[in-house]
Amino acid sequence: MSKITFLGAGSTIFAKNVLGDCMLTPSLQGFELALFDINAERLKDSENMLNNLKMTLGSTCAVKAYSDRKEALRGAAYVVNAIQVGGYDPCTITDFEIPKKYGLRQTIADTIGIGGIFRNLRTIPVMLDFAKDIQEVCPDALFLNYTNPMAVLTSVMNTYGGVETVGLCHSVQVCVPHIFEHLGMDHNGVQWKIAGINHMAWLLEVTKDGVDLYPEIKQRAHEKQKEKHDDMVRFEMMLRFGYYITESSEHNAEYHPYFIKRQYPELIDRFNILLDEYPRRCVNQIERWKTMREEIVSNKNLTHKRTLEYASYIFEAMETNNPFKIGGNVMNTGLITNLPKEACVEVPCLVDSSGVNPTYVGDLPPQCAALNRTNINTQLLTIEAAMTGKKEHIYHAALLDPHTAAELSIDDTVALCDELIEAHGSWLPSFK
Repeated sequence: MSKITFLGAGSTIFAKNVLGDCMLTPSLQGFELALFDINAERLKDSENMLNNLKMTLGSTCAVKAYSDRKEALRGAAYVVNAIQVGGYDPCTITDFEIPKKYGLRQTIADTIGIGGIFRNLRTIPVMLDFAKDIQEVCPDALFLNYTNPMAVLTSVMNTYGGVETVGLCHSVQVCVPHIFEHLGMDHNGVQWKIAGINHMAWLLEVTKDGVDLYPEIKQRAHEKQKEKHDDMVRFEMMLRFGYYITESSEHNAEYHPYFIKRQYPELIDRFNILLDEYPRRCVNQIERWKTMREEIVSNKNLTHKRTLEYASYIFEAMETNNPFKIGGNVMNTGLITNLPKEACVEVPCLVDSSGVNPTYVGDLPPQCAALNRTNINTQLLTIEAAMTGKKEHIYHAALLDPHTAAELSIDDTVALCDELIEAHGSWLPSFK
């Protein structure tokens, strides 16, 4: 029996999406869906939910929960990763509240910036433990990483973990539908090309019947900016730098030095920036789960429609050799020629029975590559810190972060990092 292992299976809704998709895929019938999570209660919830779904859908997939991670991985053909190390309480709270003391505000804090750096540092050791188990019990497995910070973790698994890894993010497949809906345009029949880095990939081309749609998009966006809406940062970046970005305005507000500024507090209202957005989401999700749990976990009539998540389509393409195109995060093996070779890039990839095959992009527009490199700098120094255990590289990563560098002095940046290291305590044993 072939096997798909889901690490972080206590993420019940996401497990429903990914593994429910697998249950609806003919070529994956008979697969074992192996579940693992360090939270036994949430793991049981997901097991119950998936068994109900299996009955409703008439799937022949086998659902099995494991308390031993290595046994969950043993013999797996595919591994899906959706963990969050440290959770909302205490680690996300720490990532937001301590920087606030220094006047450094964030929106999501899960990719780069101070929050992204420390989320990486506490997650990388866990991922490398996964890699050791995979090397031992399923060395040929394809590892699908859904966990943020996407670029760094995918890079570490490929470069240091020795595990074939592709990073998957929702933002690529929803990018064009989102902006077209926002601007009142029809995206049916539209062709597009997206490449860059995770959360800052660029809509390089967007055409219909050979006609470039960017002039109309920009004209409509210019008018849209005259009123308040929920995508103002991305529209501003497109109008200033020429290309639309895949990830949301909440994220991009903190990836650049232009929007969250103590000296220009009016920008928060002008660009409708949602400070502390991620902690609010976490609290809301925790509260919502209290009422959703019974509706989802114990619902004998629970059903599912196949989602846009890439995972099941990747498995299907590899099992059937019917090609499928994705936007994947992979190592930059000459794919984007004006970004560093050490970087993890997000590019179109063709998937078939030979695996995930990235496509060549060439040079990005120079201004887009330059903006990507500002984030890549912090990513690479974060990896250096994690792999060497040298605290000075944490400082380097923070000092090179565009938002942090625009707001704090060198001394304050170093002091902030030290306070975060101390507050994380046992979550960062290497730096105590």
